[in-house]
Amino acid sequence: MAPMRGLSSSDPRELVAFAEAAVDQVTDLFRAGLGAEPARFKGESDFATEIDLRIEEHLRVTLSQLTGIPVFGEESGGALEDTVWVVDPVDGTANFSAGNPCCGILVSLLHDTKPVVAVADFPLLERRVVAAEGMPLRSSGGPATGFGGGEGAQGFDEARGHVGCSSHLPTDLFNDLRETGLRPRMTGSVGLDNAFVAQGVFDGAVNFSPHPWDNAAGALMIKAAGGRVSDPDGNEWTATSKGFVGGTPQVHATILDAIARNPRGQR
Repeated sequence: MAPMRGLSSSDPRELVAFAEAAVDQVTDLFRAGLGAEPARFKGESDFATEIDLRIEEHLRVTLSQLTGIPVFGEESGGALEDTVWVVDPVDGTANFSAGNPCCGILVSLLHDTKPVVAVADFPLLERRVVAAEGMPLRSSGGPATGFGGGEGAQGFDEARGHVGCSSHLPTDLFNDLRETGLRPRMTGSVGLDNAFVAQGVFDGAVNFSPHPWDNAAGALMIKAAGGRVSDPDGNEWTATSKGFVGGTPQVHATILDAIARNPRGQR
């Protein structure tokens, strides 16, 4: 990465510290706001709370001031520039508004449409997963053995194969995944699904979200954990991808095969 305005170094291993510092400043607000009512409706069954708006504004100001890098956020928009912070202030807003703790804060840094820094924090679950290009995955609040359950864990068989699925997943594809022996699970948070894969709680995750703030952090975290990620066609995931598949090599391949059998699931 070339040097960026306002920084003596563009090393992702240094930039990740700024992302964590920004997230640390809003976790108390996140916790205190649990149960916030909808404040802005963005479409059918999609809304933001005042907490979404306040957290995003705080992250936008903090990250831009600390690094000089622009911010692209779910609530206030921006542009997908060559190098840009991507922010989801409350991933799983419907959960958050309902008082469900399966929700979190996602911050990632994209360079040439690919993630190089990722912080996924889930304050109500006391879990955080951090990744940056050139450094090992760092995880707290999850299984000590990490991705895949460790050397002594069971392989993919009828006892495992838990897969995080978006509630928007087509029924035919959902049923196909079950018939392969996988165990679909719905947390209501795409970011948590992906973090669970990186932590070894889930063995895979799939969604058809076209929004980079949903999957950018997960793409880097799962790769850093030793997993595979792609778009639903098996191509490299980028900020313009319309969907995401991640997991252990076997589960990732199994999900792609199921999508290929149900092509309408990608539309």
